[in-house]
Amino acid sequence: MLMPKRTKYRRPHRLSYEGRAKAGRDIAFGEYGLMADNGNYISNRQIEAARIAMTRYMKRGGKVWIKIFPHLARTAKPLEVRMGSGKGAPDSWVAVVKAGTIMFEIAGVPEEVAREAFRLAAHKLPVKCKFVKKGEK
Repeated sequence: MLMPKRTKYRRPHRLSYEGRAKAGRDIAFGEYGLMADNGNYISNRQIEAARIAMTRYMKRGGKVWIKIFPHLARTAKPLEVRMGSGKGAPDSWVAVVKAGTIMFEIAGVPEEVAREAFRLAAHKLPVKCKFVKKGEK
């Protein structure tokens, strides 16, 4: 599971996923990419589930790049605890994804295989996704 090795602040404020992404909008490494059409938080478990779905369909051929990382800690208070007495302990890790972010890239496989692998991965993610090729928007 993806998570930071160390963090400076354990209980961060929530970051906004509204609006368009400023960075990470281009395909940098692979030939094909999976782009987010809207923003949301994507947990480390969802990223891992999407990665497994893609690599299994491609039969471990080609190369996959994960362009998002879950830096943000989500906190939760234990069940049946009264209100107050501070913020809860870190519970999980999420990546903040805005519209237009390229989340995954693939190279070394035909376009039909990449399309189907990204379709399977998109079902695991809480954002609407779009298939994009290098050099086009």
